Amino acid sequence: MVSEQRAQLADFLRTRRAALQPEDVGMPRGARRRTDGLRREEVAALAGLSADYYTRMEQQRGPNPSEQMLAALARGLRLSLDERDHLLRLGGYPVPRRVVSSDHVDAGIMRILDRLADTPAMVVGSAGEILIQTGPATALFGDESRFEGLGRSVVYRWFTDPDSRSVYPEEDHDERARDFVADLRTAYVRDSRPSPVAEIVDALTASSAEFRALWAEHRVGRKHSQYKRLVHAEVGLIEVYCQSLYDLDQSQGLLVFTAVPGSESAEKLRLLSVLDGRAV
Repeated sequence: MVSEQRAQLADFLRTRRAALQPEDVGMPRGARRRTDGLRREEVAALAGLSADYYTRMEQQRGPNPSEQMLAALARGLRLSLDERDHLLRLGGYPVPRRVVSSDHVDAGIMRILDRLADTPAMVVGSAGEILIQTGPATALFGDESRFEGLGRSVVYRWFTDPDSRSVYPEEDHDERARDFVADLRTAYVRDSRPSPVAEIVDALTASSAEFRALWAEHRVGRKHSQYKRLVHAEVGLIEVYCQSLYDLDQSQGLLVFTAVPGSESAEKLRLLSVLDGRAV
């Protein structure tokens, strides 16, 4: 990276950091805050980087940041897609094609997610990949970020890994399968080829007779039942309602899971968060 680009990168990071307040990212302000915007260590924590590494970036020191690190910073700083693209260009990297599914979470959706730290919620991409989860969502579904390749998609795993279905009662499997396929077809038509969605459709068409039969039904849309039953190994059956919020181009969705207040399921959600070390 040339010195001019490094200086622009450092300046861009500083200005974006100064533009964010703790409340914008779900952090407490504290009584003795003097910094305009976020502190460097707070940005580093949001991006999963060390505070020292991030500080050196703002001071134009250290090695050139990798594309993965810049993508993590774009998410941590709640950048828009245009701002994310600008950050990557300053780092000397090509900008991803917009027609292809992106791991960059919409800034508006991230602001909402920041305020749901005590609620099971997660952001899902076009291909059914979980992009980010709250702590309670991890307690409820497990860490969905651990998967790689096609296995990142919950739809792909549903038809290729029988264990992935254990989160739902067996009598609900047919309905869930049809919902997954309807979601996938909607994204398949919108994203065109080549795309991660098309890759998953091709792989499942070749490997799963069940998928081929459901795909032939040509169901589309996201108007599914909000009521869902989940099965957890420690607390058993949980009845929840899933509310969905999609970004402007419908490529990412924020899923929020709640239970009726005062119900047994609400108590189980609270207990799960405590067991996971994230009391709510």
